[in-house]
Amino acid sequence: MIDSALSSFGAQVILSASSDENYPPENIIDGNTESFWISTGMFPQEFIFRFTDTVKMSLINIHSYNVKNLRIEKSTSSDATDFEVIAQKEFEHTEGHLQENDFSLSGTTATHLRFIITSGYDHFVSVHRVAIEGTR
Repeated sequence: MIDSALSSFGAQVILSASSDENYPPENIIDGNTESFWISTGMFPQEFIFRFTDTVKMSLINIHSYNVKNLRIEKSTSSDATDFEVIAQKEFEHTEGHLQENDFSLSGTTATHLRFIITSGYDHFVSVHRVAIEGTR
């Protein structure tokens, strides 16, 4: 199993609802929880990953801060269309440290993943890392 969400394996963030030059969305896939992407307020917020090949996923692990509700959608098309919901979760509020949440998937395949943060515990949220266990 490899972390298919790493930029070093060719994953890309092809869209984000907001961007700050000091905290770009590419920080989500650099493998480091010390760097992060931060929203610019208001909800929903979203970002989309594109993989170099179709990935068969077994687990998605997310490190974040102040995220309340998250929905994950997948697409198997080559152009990031026709998304379908694969997971939803309300995160526990963690004051002063990162939230860590796992989504178990049994062999779900995708070429794109869309992460939609529908609400937060504050006006601003951050996503520090998304790791995806899977095979190509």
